[in-house]
Amino acid sequence: MLRNLKIKNLALVDDVQVGFNEGLNVITGETGAGKSLLMGALRLLLGERADKSMIRTGETSCSVYAEFSLKDPTHVDAILADIGIEPCDGGLLIIRRVITETSNKTMVNDESVTLNVLKRLGDVLVDMHGPYDHQSLLDPATQLAILDAFGTVNETKAAYQTEYKNYRDLQQKIDALNSDHEEDLERQIEFLVYRVAEIDAAKLSLEEDAEVEEEHSIIANSQQVIEWANGTVNALTEGEGCAFDGLVAAQQCLNQLIKHLPESQEWHDEIESAVTSVQEVVRSIETAAAGIDGSPERMQWLDDRLTTYQSLKRKYGPTVSEVLQNGETWQQQLSELRGRDKKREELQSEQDQVFKAVEKAGLALRGLRENVADHLSECITKELVDIGFEHGFFDVQLNSCEPGPSGLDEIDFGFAPNAGEDMRPLRMIASSGEISRVMLATKAVLARHDQIPVLVFDEIDANIGGEIGGAVGRKLAQVAECHQLICITHLPQVAACGTTHLAVSKIVQDGRTFTEVRLLGPDSRPAELARMLGGGTEVSLQHAHEMLDQA
Repeated sequence: MLRNLKIKNLALVDDVQVGFNEGLNVITGETGAGKSLLMGALRLLLGERADKSMIRTGETSCSVYAEFSLKDPTHVDAILADIGIEPCDGGLLIIRRVITETSNKTMVNDESVTLNVLKRLGDVLVDMHGPYDHQSLLDPATQLAILDAFGTVNETKAAYQTEYKNYRDLQQKIDALNSDHEEDLERQIEFLVYRVAEIDAAKLSLEEDAEVEEEHSIIANSQQVIEWANGTVNALTEGEGCAFDGLVAAQQCLNQLIKHLPESQEWHDEIESAVTSVQEVVRSIETAAAGIDGSPERMQWLDDRLTTYQSLKRKYGPTVSEVLQNGETWQQQLSELRGRDKKREELQSEQDQVFKAVEKAGLALRGLRENVADHLSECITKELVDIGFEHGFFDVQLNSCEPGPSGLDEIDFGFAPNAGEDMRPLRMIASSGEISRVMLATKAVLARHDQIPVLVFDEIDANIGGEIGGAVGRKLAQVAECHQLICITHLPQVAACGTTHLAVSKIVQDGRTFTEVRLLGPDSRPAELARMLGGGTEVSLQHAHEMLDQA
């Protein structure tokens, strides 16, 4: 249960601590006193987004704090374990939020968490029902969720949703294949065919790219290259005073020097090696120069080839490697486009098989729903009798529909509030007060089946009064026997049924407005009920005592 709620500097609240107990906790007070601030603070603790405008005027931060004492913390501990936080110690869970103008700090058991974690915890801790939430009862999706919660069909529903997701995934793939018009497809294919054919015809290679550039550079400068080559040969072996003649002359001198200076043999050998090197260099130069094909035909071929490489790199990628890679990608895309019809047939065949699985899982889910629909109708009808619809009748109608995210079923809650009236859809006949009571009856039924420890009703008794108000109060007290229930109410008949009564009031001190919350005891409670009845007269006070005695 929710044990304590502390609020500091939130709107009109300066510093308030509220204690709650098991059973039915009622909260009363004048309109505008700040009752909704308590619910707002609780919503913040359960993951609702915060705004700096919530901070009390003149302050730099606000904070909210809640203590939950859990008899069975299994679901909460599972969430904590999932995010790496230690389980609740003795079932104690503490949630704290601090909001400043520039930051938002969220803590669970003194560990920082995200808002998403708070929302997950809120789903298993508190079921909040606001003053307008009863309108959701008219939504078919909400109605189906109520039936499924009552019937505990989670596993069967999850199995169906798995099959349905597979079906939808295949449909999306088929839709993607069908998304383009045939004319657009033809244009795409023609465009890719042209690109792939142009790259294939060019027969590009990384090696040739470098070789063509190198040879083109040589031939473009062939006359000068040959002149430099001939000049080198002349300087080494053919010209007057060439290096070769000098080396030979030196070698002849060394032949004579060896006879008188033995170490000259080593010099002779080095000169001989130099002569051989010069001869080899000259042969290499002559061979390279002779191999230069400077013919116009060769130059034209190189020009054309170089232009091909440069053109394709401008069009399809800055390097030959990227051009070739893009060509492979476009070839793959071309194959996929040409194979669309075959792929579409394969997907359609696969989807037909999955559809059979969807139908099978959906029919299994429908069977469970049909088994519990009548029982839910009976249970809600019984609850409605207790809160003033003595001749009312509630019905759950299921009809077949095309496969959807929630199954093969459409649902409609039917309602006949009075004897002799035909059953009609709830959305067509119910007033806001009637819908509020139907929602309470529904919550009363579901409360016996779910594990959420805390139920919060914010003005669920709107637009009702008199004896019906007393019936609603007794029903709330009955629900509170298996859940902690917190109820904001304007009805004294409901307030009288509470086991814990909190009164919210607004006071002005030193020119500033404050909200305060008081726990009412046996002596102060009749006066609050008398105020709710219309004043502090002896008659209203006597009536308040009678209401408390009868509750």
